[in-house]
Amino acid sequence: MTNSKNSVGADSVHTEARAKTGIAGLDDILNGGLPEGHLYLLEGDPGTGKTTIALQFLMEGVKRGEKGLYVTLSESKHELLGVARSHGWSLEGIPIFEMAPQTEDIHPEAQYTVFHPAEMELADTTSSVLKQVDEIGPQRVVFDSLSELRMLARDPLRYRRQILGLKSYFSGRDCTVVLLDDRTSETADLQLQSIAHGVIILQSLERDYGIKRRRLEVRKLRGSRFREGFHDYSIQHGGVVVYPRLIASEHNDGVKSKVVPSGLKELDELFGGGIDAGTSTLLMGPAGCGKSTIAARYVVSAAERGENAAIFAFDENIETLLNRAEGLNMDIRKHIKAGKVTVQQVDPAELSPGEFVHLVRARIEKDETTVVVIDSLNGFMNSMPGETYLTMQMHELLMYLNQHGVATLVTMAEHGFVGANMASPVDVSYLADGVLLFRYFEASGEIKQAISVVKKRSGAHERTIRELIFGGGEIRVGKPLHEFEGVLTGVPKFLGKKGALA
Repeated sequence: MTNSKNSVGADSVHTEARAKTGIAGLDDILNGGLPEGHLYLLEGDPGTGKTTIALQFLMEGVKRGEKGLYVTLSESKHELLGVARSHGWSLEGIPIFEMAPQTEDIHPEAQYTVFHPAEMELADTTSSVLKQVDEIGPQRVVFDSLSELRMLARDPLRYRRQILGLKSYFSGRDCTVVLLDDRTSETADLQLQSIAHGVIILQSLERDYGIKRRRLEVRKLRGSRFREGFHDYSIQHGGVVVYPRLIASEHNDGVKSKVVPSGLKELDELFGGGIDAGTSTLLMGPAGCGKSTIAARYVVSAAERGENAAIFAFDENIETLLNRAEGLNMDIRKHIKAGKVTVQQVDPAELSPGEFVHLVRARIEKDETTVVVIDSLNGFMNSMPGETYLTMQMHELLMYLNQHGVATLVTMAEHGFVGANMASPVDVSYLADGVLLFRYFEASGEIKQAISVVKKRSGAHERTIRELIFGGGEIRVGKPLHEFEGVLTGVPKFLGKKGALA
């Protein structure tokens, strides 16, 4: 275990039985599931997936031969079955105890009594629920939702006593109870959080464009380790999918370094022989200068060696990428058909950062991918609600890839085209082990491209600037531009003989 999880005694971590939630990512965060025989609070605004998670929890129990009970005070049985059908589920084997008011209770004359409503309604509701529990003897129970009990109780003290009574009732019955709360009260119910053995908070963050970003946090889990912080999740057909926050230090495989060639002799010379496995390289430059093409060259080279490679394209259409590569004698389609290359289009408006990290991890762990291209960092930034957490997210992902021996190439488009006005959208160059810089420059009335390595942590590299040429169905890296000065400014000064760039 790592320090990222709450520290408790080792005995409590390993000896207490766990109730699997039916959601692999959530079980990972909970260090195996919910400790059995306790009461838990699942709290979130309407639409955050509480009911879906609760149903997955009960269905997992059925798979394991455990009896379950869904007590609904808000949604009808018909609505719950509709939720199940939308995910392709069957709720067979899960009793649903519906506590919605009867038709006759809706009439005004049925709502007046000489007793205080809280004295009658709450007592009747509780006794009905406990009777069902006694008859069924479930190992898993879901209450949906606490807002109804809160309204029935009317008084905060009566409500708290009722929850304490439920906790006491279930404590000796070897039953794991999940209480759903839709947070419709004006303030957060911290007293209820203190009563529960564990608390899971679901959040839905609005974005100006695209889908909502959903994340969860395990607020507490008494006597158990869990993965702290926020974790992205999504609601898909088939249920809730949770993407645990990546902690690179948990994935140190100790992979030996090796040189990863590009297939272009002069480019490898720039890197002092080539980039190294287990390192990340940032390809920086203005739009259209060849960053994606050079990255694709490394992918094709890996496939030709019989290794697996992956491209995650945020900005460019896949068909455009493949056609452009073919025009430069790089047949990526052939390697895709052979199963050596995966090209995946990523839409930042439809994806959370955690889900993207999950996609990358799947390629590494399932396909043993050795070269990964993220094109581009600008697209990854757009998947974030703000730039505050970008560097931390990218740092963990790059460290994870490095520790798996993956050669990672990340492209980043800079603002501007020529001259001193070039600017990066965010300073992340320190995260990369190597930086390959692209520039446009003017020479003999033409716009040309230059390429240079300005950083390589893993060893020596060439400090020259070379011309980069695309044409004639190939990529060429020219000789060092010794005849020029000021190439990186965009307007170089010619120092040598005419025809130096020929």
